[in-house]
Amino acid sequence: YALSTIGKNSVYSYFVTNQVVGWLTAVTTLGLQVGILAVFVMASEANLQDDTIDIQFTWKCPRDSDVCEDKGDLTKTGWAIFSVLMTAYLAKDVISGSKLIYHSSKSRHPLRSRIRYFIGGLGLCSITL
Repeated sequence: YALSTIGKNSVYSYFVTNQVVGWLTAVTTLGLQVGILAVFVMASEANLQDDTIDIQFTWKCPRDSDVCEDKGDLTKTGWAIFSVLMTAYLAKDVISGSKLIYHSSKSRHPLRSRIRYFIGGLGLCSITL
């Protein structure tokens, strides 16, 4: 049942197996995803003194005026569409991970299975959020 909860095509399905190779594959995948996330987070830290950064400033302040204008093309509608699409795309993984965490609390499962379910669910929710 846990395998159908997380999805048979997900690499995180290896967390609910007894296979050591499967666990290593899932942990390696999780580690790689965290590493890639760290690279993106570190790249997003902007040093505004550096002239080689790729930040585009959207505020224009003419020298002959006290009023600045935002020339950015991001709208509230665009942000709303982005939010809906991201939520719809990521909700599957959050729901699957939450179900695994829930199943880890069931006493009818052996302790080793419960630990596997918890680790798999926590890893899936953590990397998704």
